[in-house]
Amino acid sequence: MTPKSLVQSTIILLAVALLGVGIVNAFGFFDLRSYQQTFAPRLPDKYDTSIRMPTPPPPVRDRSHEGPQFGELQLGPGKPSTSFTGSWSRFRGDQFDAIAKDSPKLARSFPPSGPKILWEIPVGEGYAAAAARNGRAYVLDYDFRRRRDTLRCLNVETGEEIWNYSYPVMIAKNHGVSRTIPAVTDKFCVTIGPMCHVACVDAVSGELLWSRDMVKDYGTIVPQWYAGQCPLIDGREEGAGNFVPGRDRETAVLAPSGTEALMVAIDCATGDEIWRTPNPFGWVQTHTSVMPMKLGEWDTYVYVGKEGIVGVCAGTGEILWTNFDWKIGIATSPSPLVLPDNRIYVCGSYEGQGAMIRVTETASGKYETNLLWRHRFQSEQQTPVFYDGHIFGLRLRSRQFVCFDLNGNTVWDSGRGGNFGSPTAGPYMVADGLFLILSDEGELTIAEATAKEFKPLGSWEIWAEAYEAWGPMCFVDGLLILRDLNRMVCLDLR
Repeated sequence: MTPKSLVQSTIILLAVALLGVGIVNAFGFFDLRSYQQTFAPRLPDKYDTSIRMPTPPPPVRDRSHEGPQFGELQLGPGKPSTSFTGSWSRFRGDQFDAIAKDSPKLARSFPPSGPKILWEIPVGEGYAAAAARNGRAYVLDYDFRRRRDTLRCLNVETGEEIWNYSYPVMIAKNHGVSRTIPAVTDKFCVTIGPMCHVACVDAVSGELLWSRDMVKDYGTIVPQWYAGQCPLIDGREEGAGNFVPGRDRETAVLAPSGTEALMVAIDCATGDEIWRTPNPFGWVQTHTSVMPMKLGEWDTYVYVGKEGIVGVCAGTGEILWTNFDWKIGIATSPSPLVLPDNRIYVCGSYEGQGAMIRVTETASGKYETNLLWRHRFQSEQQTPVFYDGHIFGLRLRSRQFVCFDLNGNTVWDSGRGGNFGSPTAGPYMVADGLFLILSDEGELTIAEATAKEFKPLGSWEIWAEAYEAWGPMCFVDGLLILRDLNRMVCLDLR
């Protein structure tokens, strides 16, 4: 075959191939665009080869055989620790502020190998962190092999399993699965699963007391990347005194943000609904959690939706105020930071900004809100910390730990030497006058907790080749429980 005829044959074959693809596309047998969308970046094999692109669950699915009511309790060999009985009983700790008030003296330096590791366990892919109380640690895990949400109760000192309560639910990996932290009292443990299943179990025995399916019961739409809201248990233990209606008992407070309810309060002992807040705004559930706020004589709850912020009376569920000046369209993850003088700081990720609002009472006894200021601050995952009259947090874009005052002015940042990885979503807290800061890659930095300057004392690698160490911290009597995407570890910082 001559070179000329070879070229002609090649052109003809290409033309036929292109014509064939066009015909197939025209009749819908093969859509190149749809096919291309199935490709997505993958992690190296040493982590997990599951697709990482966000793929929301389908809007309609059969939930009839899923949920805590179909669960089972399994007992393990462990017993509660008798040496470490402190409390970090919910998201951000007992006082909702990520500050350990009763910390023992912590070490200011460690050998090159880092703090002593008391235990390490594998966990299902996600960011669900631990709560701890009475010598037990609680984590809502996901068992991929058995396809079950699994509440694990561990010895906080050894990591040995005391019991687990699991129930069936089908979930596809989507930037991890588990994201929430249990709320625990001496009697009750309440959880919210990735698909918005709520379970209340006996905190000691693990036996199921009651459950809710927020999708079925309240018209909730499961958030993209699954539920991230952590439950709240409020009120007082039985016999502790008389309080406003709905708060004289231990009460689970949830924000379904569905067609049937914006917020609900449920009696932990009976499972009975105490009150229900309507959802006149049509808000959908975000990844933020409900935070308590004292507003004059009122005990209230604050919740951040995609379209604004709302304050609800703790005793009745009545909406007391709303604010629509601040909103964010995607990754509404940090919870509201309640501050003195009826102020609330809010922030978000990506296109979001930080903002300060104030709630004031009018002459008529109603409440109104004012936007005080905005500034440039994005936080992808974590809620900032208020300490020493200032606000501290990891800034997404600069990858730095920053301090700013209550007018939004930056006081200092961690500078070039204080880069905490990308996307700078690791957790942080305060204990014994120290900042404990974890990078995305699992490096723990300890710095003096001061508004004067960033003063690091050292950094130590907790895991080799860690990935997405985003789960909030849990601190009990000098023990620090951390996790990355697939591992949970307990450190002794004393």
